[in-house]
Amino acid sequence: MHLDVQDLRNFYYRQALGRATRSALRQEVVRIWPDTSGQTVAGFGFAIPLLRPFLTKSRRVIALMPGPQGVISWPSCYDNVSVLTEDTMWPLETGHVDRLIVLHGLETSDDPSSVLEEASRVLGPGGRALFIVPNRVGLWSRSEHTPMGFGRPYTISQLETQLRIQGFLPEESSTALFQLPSFKKRWQRFGPFLEKVGRKAPFLAGGVLIVEASKRVQPLTGSKVEKKTRKGLSVLDGFGKPKPKSVLVPLRPTHKLKIS
Repeated sequence: MHLDVQDLRNFYYRQALGRATRSALRQEVVRIWPDTSGQTVAGFGFAIPLLRPFLTKSRRVIALMPGPQGVISWPSCYDNVSVLTEDTMWPLETGHVDRLIVLHGLETSDDPSSVLEEASRVLGPGGRALFIVPNRVGLWSRSEHTPMGFGRPYTISQLETQLRIQGFLPEESSTALFQLPSFKKRWQRFGPFLEKVGRKAPFLAGGVLIVEASKRVQPLTGSKVEKKTRKGLSVLDGFGKPKPKSVLVPLRPTHKLKIS
């Protein structure tokens, strides 16, 4: 089930651990997508902590928030871009989105396959999506004091397999959030150091998995087969056609015969 939008806002904007989490995830997202000029960027779930860097660069930014979670107005300094939507029916045209971020939208949904179907539908040609989910082998998925402790955590193979089934092609995967999920200040002071070490040490398990995937387009395969058109049958086909009647023409003699 989805988390409440007020709890998510309190964590990411009013708690020190949440602000550190927002900074670590945002840094990784910007590294993957450094420039989105002229593109349409959308987020599903509670992706607004990661959409801020794209407000001034992108052509358009849309924050889709699922109904069971609730919606808040965002951002405060610009016109509202938040929209309340259903998991299986996003108010976007097909092929309208260039970049999509899914945060707290896949692991908490009751129907993740439908979420991925909608994500595939709204992405246009060359579109890419970032799926950010709790890491099953990380410490964050075991703590219920943060949003990463709710829903279904994933391993990298589980997430990539589910993406492939729904028509995505995983391009790049990484982990983030190496600091401890602790609200104690003495541990939070080590947060920036642990994030820096974690990015250089692949054997450490981050709190979240980040997979960038593109929309897979199936090429046409097989050889061209020419279909021969058959001549249609007439109504009277199979019946003998009437032959023209012969006309007897009397022969005229060419000379007269003498009879003695």
